Amino acid sequence: MHSARLGGLVAGLLAVAGCATVPNVGPTGNQIRADQRRHNATGFELYDVTPQAVATLGAVAPAGRPLAALAAEGRVDLIGPGDALAIDVFEVGVALFARAGGAAGGFSPSAGATGLSAVVDANGEVTLPYVGRIVAAGRTPAELARAIEQGLAGLSQRPQVAVQVRANAHNVFFVSGDVRAPGRFDLGLPRQRLLDAVARAGGSTAAPADALVRLTRGGRSAEARLSDVTAGGPQDLALLPGDRVELANRPRTFLLLGASDRVSQQPFGDAQVSLAEALARTGGPSERVADPAAIFLFRWAPPPSPGAAPRPVVWRLDLKRADGYFLSQQVALRDKDVVYVAPARVNAAAKVTQIVGQLFTPFAIARSVTR
Repeated sequence: MHSARLGGLVAGLLAVAGCATVPNVGPTGNQIRADQRRHNATGFELYDVTPQAVATLGAVAPAGRPLAALAAEGRVDLIGPGDALAIDVFEVGVALFARAGGAAGGFSPSAGATGLSAVVDANGEVTLPYVGRIVAAGRTPAELARAIEQGLAGLSQRPQVAVQVRANAHNVFFVSGDVRAPGRFDLGLPRQRLLDAVARAGGSTAAPADALVRLTRGGRSAEARLSDVTAGGPQDLALLPGDRVELANRPRTFLLLGASDRVSQQPFGDAQVSLAEALARTGGPSERVADPAAIFLFRWAPPPSPGAAPRPVVWRLDLKRADGYFLSQQVALRDKDVVYVAPARVNAAAKVTQIVGQLFTPFAIARSVTR
């Protein structure tokens, strides 16, 4: 009867091991492959890291909508609402504005020139003596000057007008967030670009690879890592009036999980981190429990087409093969990648043996004491 009980206990323990209820750090490599075929609620795809796949793995995934999607033509020399204008009227002979009188008209004519000032209202118009209301918004200073000259024709002898924007409220851009000198800045000619805006605000307080730059234009937003914006490149957009540039410190990190001696979340620290470097930083696969042939990289791949959802993809790296170490140096990690080291398949059997030993050790001790 004792043998029957012992046999039943051992059979139960083996059943426990077979049901995969023995504590473990996560699925083995075989279990991940089986899940990809049978229990794949997310629809993840599983591939091996090969020399042909390295180019795909090394490609940098865009952060959200790319900045180039907001590229647009525009002008930065047009007058707009809120602009404060300085208007000089030059006359010969009998001066129209001199007859109006400085006190009555609010002007101070001298040497044949009269200095006027006006602020463009919300409707884009200004009101001037003898001319009345005139549209200023959407015109260049030279175009507005000609329109004023036409309004004075027949009232003044050969009037000539010069218009300058004294205080700019329309042709401006804004920089905020993690920069050293946020604020509102004037746009000038030639057109300034996104990197110019960051420079005028004192630069980012974070490393370029950890700084996310977001541009909002006309109710639409796009963003990219500051390190991905090259001077004069497609993402270094020419600014338009009203553009808002925001910089945010978003450090890139990766996770190391599974059969490692140091499960942790790690910052990149460098512009680029390879899979080999990521494993080395965290101590690599555990010599006691890890399966070096089952190193997995979990990531969200870019959508196959605009508007589509990102795809969950799993890549397997075999470090039991010598070429696996060369491949691991060529795989560049992306922000929020998960590196998973699968446990060895023999761990379950070893743990069952430990459990059996823990269960029967007290009986063995008691038997030896009572002899």
